[in-house]
Amino acid sequence: MKLIVAADKNWAIGKDNDLLCHLPGDLKYFKEKTTGKTVVMGRKTLESLPGGKPLPKRTNIVLTRDENFHKEGCIIVHSIEELLEKYGEEDLMVMGGAEIYTKLLPYCDTCYITEIDKEFEADKFIPNVSDDPAFKKVWESEEQVENGISYRFVEYKRV
Repeated sequence: MKLIVAADKNWAIGKDNDLLCHLPGDLKYFKEKTTGKTVVMGRKTLESLPGGKPLPKRTNIVLTRDENFHKEGCIIVHSIEELLEKYGEEDLMVMGGAEIYTKLLPYCDTCYITEIDKEFEADKFIPNVSDDPAFKKVWESEEQVENGISYRFVEYKRV
């Protein structure tokens, strides 16, 4: 399982069910890493996508406690156990939100983090992977700058 996220200096990832900022390069990176894969997200993350629709050219799995939730174009699972039992062997890409990242991080062997060199006002955070002894930074891109915001793509692997 892999995790993909953009986080600021405080490991914040969102505010009011939206991204912290708009970085076209990060969205392109996300699309390159996830197209053709199976993505796992929570219900609120699905609802935050354009039109509240599943992402095209991906298998979309929604992890929700709501037993009555259904969404066309999505596979619905209601527990981590169900997710692992049915899809544990697949190359899963965890794409949020905060609660899903936190719960699935122990199952991830790779984390693709867009590290944003700025602090934002936020209400959603993820664990600091760079300080986690279970992970080691194995790759880092050159600095990118868009909309006055600098960031890097960083890959961490479980040691």
